[in-house]
Amino acid sequence: MTDASEPALEAAIAVYHDPYLDQDLVSAGMLKSATVDGNTARVAIELGFPAKGYEDELRNALTAKLLEVPGVENADINIDSKIASHAVQTNLKPLANIKNVIAVASGKGGVGKSTTAVNLALALQAEGASVGLLDADIYGPSQPRMLGISGQRPQSADGKTMTPLSAYGIQCMSVGFLVNEEEAMIWRGPMATQAFNQLMTQTNWDNLDYLIVDMPPGTGDIALTLSQQVPVSGAIIVTTPQDIALLDARKGLRMFEKVNVSILGIVENMSTHICSNCGHEEPIFGAGGGERMAAQYEVPLLGSLPLDIQIRTEADSGYPTVAAKPDSPVSEAYREIARRAAARLAATARDYSSLFPKITIEGG
Repeated sequence: MTDASEPALEAAIAVYHDPYLDQDLVSAGMLKSATVDGNTARVAIELGFPAKGYEDELRNALTAKLLEVPGVENADINIDSKIASHAVQTNLKPLANIKNVIAVASGKGGVGKSTTAVNLALALQAEGASVGLLDADIYGPSQPRMLGISGQRPQSADGKTMTPLSAYGIQCMSVGFLVNEEEAMIWRGPMATQAFNQLMTQTNWDNLDYLIVDMPPGTGDIALTLSQQVPVSGAIIVTTPQDIALLDARKGLRMFEKVNVSILGIVENMSTHICSNCGHEEPIFGAGGGERMAAQYEVPLLGSLPLDIQIRTEADSGYPTVAAKPDSPVSEAYREIARRAAARLAATARDYSSLFPKITIEGG
């Protein structure tokens, strides 16, 4: 029997092409150790994205590769995730207690952006991350209703900052917690922008891996403020296959490109309609639009979601799909999108500003 070597283990692991990172784990820097203990290969993998729903698949795939190495009869594989803070726009630094801000945006309303945002936040949490959700739609806040916490008010220990509310394991803040649900926000742009800034910076977020920002539709004042003043690690564009929606989605994508915010990918919502009676699927809004847009701008198509009545009724009832039916095909689709987006972010440059000492100059 030939004794296995550590280089042989590393070479075997490098054969596996990770579907989320789109490269092997060795090249991605996520192989932490590979040692031989008798006839047992002991491997430690540290992913840069949350992946509880993927760990078993990954472990099985790596085990199969390692058992092909001469001398290896057993494989002991430890898989962990360590989420880092990633680079943001030039001249901005990540916010305290928030490693990564991810904007979920659309060029127009009515494409299911808020439903997508809340389910992606829940999906990231289900994958093992600490997640917050900021409802940045000052004029039409919907997250309090979708999370089933309408009517609640955030507490303030010091009279200056607010404690986010919690629902289904995620932290949440919205102007909808501060006003009556049916009250119209008749504010000019500067007032809405100030309210957004206060929600972002005066909320005591508790050590978040990701803060998902549910953006208002379009590219108005709040979108501009977020892209220029808030350190954003990446953006996700939500669209439907319809040509009109795609036209507006392109505007949102270009806005983030202009301010050097990384586009994590595109989510095509309402890609097909599923009949609640017979289960027949039909692309009533067209087909392939999200895929064509992704190809045009050379960004990933993170996934497609159906127009399913259950998604709508569960969000309206305050029990979003990923929380209500965690094992359903639709929930798995959201978790797949969440893993792809987080892995895409993990492949971007990290932010190391927190490691640098602060230098002050005092007059003598």
